[in-house]
Amino acid sequence: MEHATQTPRRTSAVSLVVFWAYVLIPLTWGVVNTLRQAMKLFG
Repeated sequence: MEHATQTPRRTSAVSLVVFWAYVLIPLTWGVVNTLRQAMKLFG
Protein backbone atom coordinates (compact mmCIF):
# COMPACT_ATOMS: atom_id res chain seq x y z
CA MET A 1 0.00 0.00 0.00
CA GLU A 2 1.52 3.31 -1.05
CA HIS A 3 1.02 6.48 0.94
CA ALA A 4 1.14 9.82 -0.80
CA THR A 5 3.86 11.83 0.81
CA GLN A 6 3.13 15.51 1.04
CA THR A 7 6.04 17.87 0.97
CA PRO A 8 5.62 20.80 3.36
CA ARG A 9 4.60 23.92 1.48
CA ARG A 10 6.97 26.83 1.91
CA THR A 11 5.29 30.15 2.52
CA SER A 12 6.91 32.96 0.63
CA ALA A 13 8.22 35.95 2.52
CA VAL A 14 6.00 38.26 0.46
CA SER A 15 2.82 36.48 1.50
CA LEU A 16 3.90 36.55 5.14
CA VAL A 17 4.55 40.29 4.97
CA VAL A 18 1.18 40.89 3.31
CA PHE A 19 -0.60 38.76 5.90
CA TRP A 20 1.03 40.49 8.88
CA ALA A 21 0.38 43.91 7.37
CA TYR A 22 -3.27 42.89 6.93
CA VAL A 23 -3.40 41.98 10.62
CA LEU A 24 -1.21 44.63 12.23
CA ILE A 25 -2.35 47.78 10.41
CA PRO A 26 -6.00 47.59 11.59
CA LEU A 27 -4.87 46.38 15.02
CA THR A 28 -2.50 49.33 15.42
CA TRP A 29 -5.17 51.74 14.21
CA GLY A 30 -7.61 50.37 16.78
CA VAL A 31 -5.13 50.59 19.64
CA VAL A 32 -4.15 54.16 18.74
CA ASN A 33 -7.78 55.28 18.52
CA THR A 34 -8.60 53.58 21.81
CA LEU A 35 -5.71 55.34 23.53
CA ARG A 36 -6.79 58.69 22.06
CA GLN A 37 -10.31 58.21 23.39
CA ALA A 38 -8.95 57.20 26.80
CA MET A 39 -6.82 60.34 26.92
CA LYS A 40 -9.94 62.42 26.24
CA LEU A 41 -11.73 60.72 29.12
CA PHE A 42 -8.92 60.71 31.66
CA GLY A 43 -6.68 63.54 30.42
